[in-house]
Amino acid sequence: MARTIRCVLPCLLVLLAPFLHAQTPNLPAAAQRPDAGVAIDVTLGQAAVPLYGPWKFTIGDSPLDPKTGKPLWAEPGFDDSRWENVDLTPKEGVADPIVGLSGYVPGWTARGHVNYSGYAWYRIRVRCRGVSSSPLALAGPVDVDDAYQAFADGKLLGSFGDFSGKQPVVYYSQPFQFRLPQSCREASAGEVLAFRFWMGSQALLLEPGAGGMHSAPLLGETGVIGLHYQSQWLQLIRSYLIDPVEAVVFALLAVVAFSLIRFDRSDPVYFWIGMLFLATAFLNGWSAATSWTQWIPIRLDFVITGAILAVIFVLWVMVWWVWFGRKGFRWLPGVLGGLAVLFAVSHLLGQEAFPGLVSHRAALRVYALSLGLRFVFFGLLAWVVIDGIRQQRLGKRIDGWLVLPVILLHGVGAFSGDLIGLHLLQLWFPFGVQVSPGDIANFLIAAVIVWLLLRRLLQSVKLQREMALDVKQAQEVQQMILPKARMVLPGLTIESEYRPAREVGGDFFQIIPHKADGSVLIVTGDVTGKGLQAGMLVALLVGAIRTEEQRGTDPTSMLSMLNQRLMCRGNAQATCLALRIDADGRATLANAGHMAPYLNGEEMPMEGALPLGMFEGAESSVMHFQLQLGDRLTLMSDGIAEAMDASGKLLGFERVHELLRATSSASELANAAQEFGQEDDISVISVTRTAVREPVAA
Repeated sequence: MARTIRCVLPCLLVLLAPFLHAQTPNLPAAAQRPDAGVAIDVTLGQAAVPLYGPWKFTIGDSPLDPKTGKPLWAEPGFDDSRWENVDLTPKEGVADPIVGLSGYVPGWTARGHVNYSGYAWYRIRVRCRGVSSSPLALAGPVDVDDAYQAFADGKLLGSFGDFSGKQPVVYYSQPFQFRLPQSCREASAGEVLAFRFWMGSQALLLEPGAGGMHSAPLLGETGVIGLHYQSQWLQLIRSYLIDPVEAVVFALLAVVAFSLIRFDRSDPVYFWIGMLFLATAFLNGWSAATSWTQWIPIRLDFVITGAILAVIFVLWVMVWWVWFGRKGFRWLPGVLGGLAVLFAVSHLLGQEAFPGLVSHRAALRVYALSLGLRFVFFGLLAWVVIDGIRQQRLGKRIDGWLVLPVILLHGVGAFSGDLIGLHLLQLWFPFGVQVSPGDIANFLIAAVIVWLLLRRLLQSVKLQREMALDVKQAQEVQQMILPKARMVLPGLTIESEYRPAREVGGDFFQIIPHKADGSVLIVTGDVTGKGLQAGMLVALLVGAIRTEEQRGTDPTSMLSMLNQRLMCRGNAQATCLALRIDADGRATLANAGHMAPYLNGEEMPMEGALPLGMFEGAESSVMHFQLQLGDRLTLMSDGIAEAMDASGKLLGFERVHELLRATSSASELANAAQEFGQEDDISVISVTRTAVREPVAA
């Protein structure tokens, strides 16, 4: 049976199964009770002979021989004359109700044993004819529900499935072959071949005609059966070849999606699409493993498949919720998590992965719930996409409308198994490879999403280039408003250094000499934050400083005005220090949370004060002092003390104190902090009072 379709067979088909069974008449009683011990003659040659029967069949399990411990129903002398007759000859026009393949023979639920699951037996007596003395072999039925043991004259030949436990462990149907003894040729009465079948109750949900053999075993010489066995395996591998191909394609697409995060870390949609592709790749790879190996029992497949399907349904909604900017539906992740758990549980209980936990009738209802939850997931997905398109600006809605084809293709893929089960869609087998509408939809989905991702990436790159241009322009503006690195004024020599941690820094300073009285106003500070936003705030403060300076140069009034400006800017804050040096060396210093200056290498004692922008009418700390000839006053931002090396150790105030003793210029101090490990913007202003008073340059 097709593995991928069996996982999504619609509950509607299951609920209609009793009516489908009722249309298959039971065999007449006379045909069900032929004489016992009648052998069918088969002539062996260069081809395998299908054992169409008639087979003897009964439900239930055989008692064991008290002496040998072997099942009595496998013994050649057992009287099976009262068992039913079953003919495994496929009827013309009868196809597999799920995958549509011809040559299908309905199982025992279509032969009067509706809703029966458990053990059942097939027996047939075969008398071989032919001149060859080559060893004989038996190819087991290719399509079965669910596991079986094969016997020849009471001897166990082998089994498909694991019968060692209390209940057999079953796998998806695969080719199997058994070596036969020579008694088939030697015994005049023929050899009795018997099959002991086990079918779990979950098969009743997956197929309306479930139970036992759906194709006849083949008998022939070992070489012929071996070739047939290889051919069946090649056909099985070819049938499910699309699954590993999809797994590889989606795994590569997941790598591509995750790699796009490097180009735009601000957009989380690449992560979610990568997770969706990764989950889809895993599901397809898992499907191939369950079809080609006997490593994964059907029960475990139900558990893993249910969990992965739940994850995929959640990821589909999350991808497009993030794609449209998470507008609205803040409750959505929590609801999706609850629905995913409910779907996984209903999927397991509905498919009776744990027999006996719920009754078969209850399992039907729970399975219907899991089907309904799939519609709920799809409905949420459609709601998110439609609402996202509606909330987009008119000029950008074209990007939203491009998502709709992906959603429609996802609907085809999600429900293609149901439509195939209802014969509304069909499978194709190009070159023997099983291709469903869902497979085609998945490849189209991948192509469209990749195109949408590339389109989104190009838009993101364009936006980043525009932002980079804005940053560059802001950097140029910031460089233009900075004073010269060295200024020689009457009685003063001023050096300054500015090293932003990013393209645009948050430190600022202005040096404004006054020709009228020979004084100099120095304002320096550090705004909160970094980057373009901090740079814009710096431009605002510098403009305010230039405007206020024309009205007066009092440091206290200057800080009060700047505080008022920031109070109108929300959470904008800044530390700031304003210094006025008169021509005779008298200095007035007002500080609002900034680092205290250093006079001749020693930190000046200043009272603490709150930064600007925190409280209306906040007062700054003020001090007055005299600059003597040769005194050096150093103003700096906290980027100096907060420099950090590779081990996470701060430069600290003690090292700053040592550096100020060893260095005499602003550039040397800035270089030392930068080499130690710059973490924040660095600004340094060094003011030295000189004996020679030179005129102010025109």
